[in-house]
Amino acid sequence: MSDASPAGAADDGPRERDPRPVAARGDLTPPAEVAREALNRAKAAARAKGLRPGVPSRRSPLAEPRPESQGPGARDPRTLSDVVGRLLRDKGWTQDVSVGGVIGRWREVVGDQVADHCVPETFEDKVLVVRTDSTAWATQVRLLVPTLLRRLAEEVGEGVVEQVQVLGPAGPSFRRGRRSVRGPGPGDTYG
Repeated sequence: MSDASPAGAADDGPRERDPRPVAARGDLTPPAEVAREALNRAKAAARAKGLRPGVPSRRSPLAEPRPESQGPGARDPRTLSDVVGRLLRDKGWTQDVSVGGVIGRWREVVGDQVADHCVPETFEDKVLVVRTDSTAWATQVRLLVPTLLRRLAEEVGEGVVEQVQVLGPAGPSFRRGRRSVRGPGPGDTYG
């Protein structure tokens, strides 16, 4: 007895192939009926899981609205620049960020000579505060304020920076630590 044949079967040699199609060889179920039965079994399995096949799903009220035009849907991935731009617009940070970009490029905006002697300190309520390293440069920058405002309007937009406050060099501070007490100052003679 050989290993290739089942027990009790005689090995008659190679079998001949039937040239007729499979559907013509016997009583087989038509393919359309097989597909219909498979679909019905899948629907029954979905109902058993609590799903409702054929009924459109309800959207969460927290989901983003679907765009009416063709294009990417609300759940499609978006580029980082689109997401950050939308966040900046929603929070109202676009002006602050654009001024921050100008402060980061301060040397390009004002030129090397001015940037060597003055640095931007703060930007709040449409006022840019600039500190210079000497009183002579403070006077020079005060004379350049109209030009500086025009240049800033070109970079960040009209009305973002309305005023430039120029400060001279800061003197040394005698305050130490986070908490200090106001007193007569360093010139006290104790008596």
